[in-house]
Amino acid sequence: METQMNELAGINAAAQTLQNLAIRTPLAPSNILSQEYDGEIFLKLENLQRTGAFKFRGAYNKLHKLSEVEKQAGVIACSAGNHAQGVALAASLLGIRARIFMPVTAPLTKIEATKGYGAEVVLVGESFDETKELTIQEAQQTGEVFISPFDDRDVIEGQGTIGLEILADLPDVDNVIVPIGGGGLIAGIALAIKELHPETRIIGVQSYQVHGMISSLWAQQLVVNRTSKTLADGCDVALAGALTYELLHKRIDETVLVEEADIQRAIFYLALKEKVVAEGAGALSTAAILSGQINHLLKGKKTVAVVSGGNIDFSVLKGIL
Repeated sequence: METQMNELAGINAAAQTLQNLAIRTPLAPSNILSQEYDGEIFLKLENLQRTGAFKFRGAYNKLHKLSEVEKQAGVIACSAGNHAQGVALAASLLGIRARIFMPVTAPLTKIEATKGYGAEVVLVGESFDETKELTIQEAQQTGEVFISPFDDRDVIEGQGTIGLEILADLPDVDNVIVPIGGGGLIAGIALAIKELHPETRIIGVQSYQVHGMISSLWAQQLVVNRTSKTLADGCDVALAGALTYELLHKRIDETVLVEEADIQRAIFYLALKEKVVAEGAGALSTAAILSGQINHLLKGKKTVAVVSGGNIDFSVLKGIL
């Protein structure tokens, strides 16, 4: 019990911090998926979170806990887009100066939204991992506080509040399907759920194009995996976090890799049938269901698919539709 309290203390504190700031997003039943897969399937709609993705939770929790000296120094972050917006909004609410380094390939909608929240945006690097290295180098030179998009306990605990909400709405949930990039979201959710309801199965999903975390879980050590960019740009992370890997490898039950066509199909399905706008990363959990790879886990069970974000570039959405 003592270990449980220690593990959950940070997530419970984050829930208090975010209580009147983050949206308590709905857990919506999917009648179509439930009927088709012979179970009860729900969508955790983090696309309805502030900034359109779950990232605000972790970003605010981290920035809120900075010392006054750190706040004065300003913050710097790297992001493909959603962490950028989360940090930008959190910094604006707390009166902290923020600079965000984003890959030159970042979606225009995410770049403009980040600027709209008041942060300075610098476009550098061809991929997230390259941008991350340049951001860390810059932070070392300027003294700004680097805000990791995933490999930070405060950020992870902020994301873990989603796990608390899922259990509050569906205490006997059997499966929780979560997209994976660097691992902050799934590590936080797994940390919360496995402490309170260890029987729940945690299922992680990545694209065949980029699956650093799943490759690491298979190899039982951190390895790089990226063959090309993915429609799930928010999860385009070749090397997962050391902390997220450490927290996750003991708590994940299943891993699923999906094709780009599966992700496209999931975005289309969510928009057309569920009236849910999801970006590629946000559609990964649904893609895992539609791919047919986990039918045996869904039958007769209660399953939550986390729709992690809805910040899709309009031209991409238009093309898919």
